[in-house]
Amino acid sequence: MALYPSIFALYLGQFNPALTAGGREYTLKLAVVVVCCIWNLRGATRVGNDSVGLFVILLLPFAVFTALGIGRGLLTHPAVHWGPPVAAGAHTALSTAILVAMWNYMGWDNASTVATEVENPQRNYPRAMIGAAILTSFTYILPLIAMALAGLSPAGFTTGSWTTAGQALGGRFLFLAVVTGGVICGVGMFNALMLSYTRLPAAMANDGLLPRVLARHNSRGVPWVSVLVCGVGWALALNLPFERLISIDLILYGSSLLLEFAALVVLRVREPDLPRPFRAGNFPFACLLGVGPAALIAYALYASRGEIIGGSMSSLLFALAVALLGPVLYSIFVVSFRRTRT
Repeated sequence: MALYPSIFALYLGQFNPALTAGGREYTLKLAVVVVCCIWNLRGATRVGNDSVGLFVILLLPFAVFTALGIGRGLLTHPAVHWGPPVAAGAHTALSTAILVAMWNYMGWDNASTVATEVENPQRNYPRAMIGAAILTSFTYILPLIAMALAGLSPAGFTTGSWTTAGQALGGRFLFLAVVTGGVICGVGMFNALMLSYTRLPAAMANDGLLPRVLARHNSRGVPWVSVLVCGVGWALALNLPFERLISIDLILYGSSLLLEFAALVVLRVREPDLPRPFRAGNFPFACLLGVGPAALIAYALYASRGEIIGGSMSSLLFALAVALLGPVLYSIFVVSFRRTRT
């Protein structure tokens, strides 16, 4: 979650580097956490409705960018740069690109928590997933094609460089529009995911797996204690570098995803007649679903083995240490819950 305030600060720094100089960057990231906590405390309806507007504002600059880039390519026929420059660190760059692409396409399993609220999920879920995947791909591919056709070189293109490309195609106005889109992306994603993730500790608290205080709700039905506790936890990770956060996210999220695929297979064996609002094919198909993600997650683990956090600990070891806290805390709370029940 600390990735999204980092995106916010990254794009804001493109507008004016002085805004994120020194300790201002951390202050701005912290402000995102605080604002989104307050936003979420106003209720799910407010967050959902506002997210739609933010989504439209976010994509508009890139729609303009794509139109201008393709238009320049058709009219002026500049030299097209389809590939990256060959450099000594090409292997490292490719590895980082794969990890970032994996991160960009994660999160589809979040839809599973609302399967019982979807009309005819067996029919609508596959259609929604395929349509969303295609739309997501186009929002990445079309601006890149426009950039290539416009003759913009990928040399030196780094995180946040869409602002530079925007200025090259549309001048100062498009530069500011892309900066605004990047800022909105950081805030909007953080705000929407806060809505989703803060419900998990509250649900676990209701099951006795976390302290009961986390299940307290305000008058709008928001688990306000969980929102504040999660906000503090995310604030503590704001100083970690962007690339390291991606590696940690992939390891932790990938591990939980592997558990989900394992649970899918185990439940098919142990509970074959369990009511399922959405069923992902037969048993062999359910087993095969986890093969591709497992291979990518294994690559992410391998690629992150040399990344260092804080000068001594690798991203892999840090993420594994955090992951191993899960079974330990689970055991403690289960024992405590059983004692209170008896």
